[in-house]
Amino acid sequence: MRLFWFALLLVLNFVILSNGDSIKASSRPDVVNIGALFTFNSTIGRVAKIAIEAAIEDVNSDSSVLGGTKLAITMQDTKCSGFIGMAKALQFMETDSVAIIGPQSSVIAHVISQVANELQVPLLSFAATDPTLTSIQFPFFVRMTQSDLYQMAAVADVIDYYGWRDVIAVYIDDDFGRNGIAALGDQLEQKHCRISYKVRIPPVSRVSRRDMLDLLVKVAAVESRVVLLHVNPDLGLKLFAVAQSLGMMGNGYVWIATDWLSSVLDSSWPLPSATMDTMQGVLVLRQHIPDSERNRKFYSRWKNLTGGSLGLNSYGMYAYDTVWLVAHAINTFFIEGGNISFSNDSRLQNTGGGRLQLEAMSIFSGGKLLLNSILQSSFLGLTGPIKFNSDQSLINPAYDVVNVIGTGFRRIGYWCSYSGLSVVPPETLYGRPANRSSGNQQLYSVIWPGESTVKPRGWVAVNNGKHLRIGVPYRVSFKEFVTQVSKNDMVKGLCIDVFTAAVNLLPYAVQYKFIPYGDGHKNPSYNELVGLITTDVVDAVVGDIAIVTNRTKIVDFTQPYIESGLYVVAPVRKLNSGGWAFLRPFTPQMWCIFAGFFLFVGVVVWILEHRMNTEFRGPPRNQVVTIVWFSFSTLFFAHRQNTLSTLGRLVVIIWLFVVLIINSSYTASLTSILTVQHLSSPINGINSLMKNNEPIGFQVGSFTEHYLSEELGISKSRLIPLGSPEEFATALQRGPKNGGIAALVEERPNCKFRIVGEEFTKSGWGFAFPKDSPLAVDFSTAILTLSEDGELQRIYDKWLSKSSCTSDSTELESDRLHFKSFWGLYLSCGVAILLALLIHIVQLVLQFRRHFPKEPDSASSSTSQASSLSRSFQRFVSFVNDKEEQFKNRSKRREMDASVSSEENRDESGRSPKRREIEIL
Repeated sequence: MRLFWFALLLVLNFVILSNGDSIKASSRPDVVNIGALFTFNSTIGRVAKIAIEAAIEDVNSDSSVLGGTKLAITMQDTKCSGFIGMAKALQFMETDSVAIIGPQSSVIAHVISQVANELQVPLLSFAATDPTLTSIQFPFFVRMTQSDLYQMAAVADVIDYYGWRDVIAVYIDDDFGRNGIAALGDQLEQKHCRISYKVRIPPVSRVSRRDMLDLLVKVAAVESRVVLLHVNPDLGLKLFAVAQSLGMMGNGYVWIATDWLSSVLDSSWPLPSATMDTMQGVLVLRQHIPDSERNRKFYSRWKNLTGGSLGLNSYGMYAYDTVWLVAHAINTFFIEGGNISFSNDSRLQNTGGGRLQLEAMSIFSGGKLLLNSILQSSFLGLTGPIKFNSDQSLINPAYDVVNVIGTGFRRIGYWCSYSGLSVVPPETLYGRPANRSSGNQQLYSVIWPGESTVKPRGWVAVNNGKHLRIGVPYRVSFKEFVTQVSKNDMVKGLCIDVFTAAVNLLPYAVQYKFIPYGDGHKNPSYNELVGLITTDVVDAVVGDIAIVTNRTKIVDFTQPYIESGLYVVAPVRKLNSGGWAFLRPFTPQMWCIFAGFFLFVGVVVWILEHRMNTEFRGPPRNQVVTIVWFSFSTLFFAHRQNTLSTLGRLVVIIWLFVVLIINSSYTASLTSILTVQHLSSPINGINSLMKNNEPIGFQVGSFTEHYLSEELGISKSRLIPLGSPEEFATALQRGPKNGGIAALVEERPNCKFRIVGEEFTKSGWGFAFPKDSPLAVDFSTAILTLSEDGELQRIYDKWLSKSSCTSDSTELESDRLHFKSFWGLYLSCGVAILLALLIHIVQLVLQFRRHFPKEPDSASSSTSQASSLSRSFQRFVSFVNDKEEQFKNRSKRREMDASVSSEENRDESGRSPKRREIEIL
């Protein structure tokens, strides 16, 4: 019986397990439908079609990938038409496809992504590079290639690497072109570069040669010579041919093509020699594919698949990897319990008749799970590691930088988002610390258009008959700098000579004409003159234009060609030496301190020498005379008294050193006063001018008024505009009390007056150009060249030597010698003297206490205590007044008397009375 139940149990288990296996197997269908959408007859499509078919074959032949399930793919040709592409994409939605590979066009991707979002079907594009196709707006769009956001970052790094600042963008006017160029503009802005000119090409199937010719003629009329071409392959090749016919593929031009050209070179190489001739020296970006053994095997297989008639480009390899990504994701989808099922969208029911059966489209129930499986996939494909970041973009974006040369092309470096430009493959750099410093950016040498190895400057001054309009100030004062010659309307001056010399050094011809600004009666406002650049009245401003902050905000300046700054110019008077000139080297304070120190040193030396030096003793009157004589005789090092004590000698040595320095300073200052003409002014500089309320003059039109009022906070009511040197002189001579001014703040001193104080601003004169004008850079280089070869100095000498003041070397009165110049010396000397005096006093007190012990206390009143202190003080004074030798002799006699008295008081037993008293007690 037990055997029967055991056999029955085995049969039931077998049946249950068999049913479970059959249930599990039924969850994996035999065939899974996917779609592919691209243009078959295109540079990318021809390669992608073969790559997708090869990938489907490889997946279906490997049972370990889908566990027996096969992929069935339906390919639709969009025929380079956005409308047809949208219609074909909607047909996929009627066939229960779980994923769509494509589309190739970014324009179609925008529309189809909306449908994919609604029906929850993942859309995997291997060629749509529009950076605005983001996961936020289109969560079911998966980009299986690199976004143009990274490609434009690579272009910006290349432009910055070569030092160019302006770029011309030629692009197709659709989502692919516009959004790519917008990304380039953002990247260039971070590099302080810009797109100076945009050429939009209509997105039509055929653009006539005449239209291309018209567009490129406009490009040739722009100063920039760096051209970026962001179009489709067929249009790009035609543009190169037209550019060559216009001479735009020669010296001076820079052409950069995005990866559309690398796709042509990779898939159609070798191109006809006539086609290659039209693109010599072009820089091209190509999506970087790491070298591997798997890639080399696939390249060999590709030759068999195509018979060598078609090359393999990066988009074809991404298309191959896309099929494998879908296969891995579907396998993960089944493992995680996913089930392929579709449900109708109620919103598409009853939409009306017609052949377009919208109600046939259904929502993929497992779409979100399959999308999650796709984004979490990670495997090694032909293009390298296939893995997505949080933005649903492939990791490690990288590009090759290629130079078209002869009948082929040469890779000159790499770009990756990790480290920028390098000659080392990106996969090698990923194992090193990231380094995007400018010194780490590297590329190999380039053969530029025109077969030149010299890096193009990137722009030229266009010679189209248009002259540069150069604004110059029509000055009525200081005409040596710049002014118009009334007779023949010529402009001349130092600034004009510097400008023409700089123009002659430019490596290109510049046609220009001067436009004077001003009425000829007063100097014009320089702020207004500079502002004419921003309103396109003039193209540049040349003159004595100071480079100041408010001007640099609206224009660019060249390198300063002359230094300038603001000075305070005031009336001065000559100082004659006079009969009391010998007192002028020192200020009254200095004289008082000097005399006080003489007496102080004399008293200290007397204290230190009084007890042991007979030359410092005698009647009080003689001692006072000795102190005064000794003190002031040290001024001439003629003191006759010798110092015997160590401390006294130390004090005298220090004091003599101080006297030596002060004596030398006095002699030098007095010599200057008696031999050099000196000037005096009540104004000492800008600080003293700011403290009073007297009127201040400035030159009309200069930046001085703005600086004094806005920067220094001086009231505008104090500022008096003046127009010429004659007005300067008249106003200064009158003075503030007679309707004139106290001082003039100006960039240039007047010969009749002098600069007081120091220069309180530091700037220079430069030529002004519009913001980001390349002319400013080239003129700066020319100015530096003029400075280095001495031509700039020769121009200065030509215009300034004749009008320079003959007494320019005469300066205002030098500051008199103040105590602040010697306080450290006095402090050191005073400390040393006080320290010596303190040591001497301590020695006296110790000697006094040792030889004159304190009397024993007795029951006494306050009167007796005061009397005791008075006696002690008198004894101390007498002790101090004693000679050292007398004191020592008296001390010896006192000790001998004390010894004799002690002997007389001893008894026969040799005991003193005090000892006997102790024994009795």
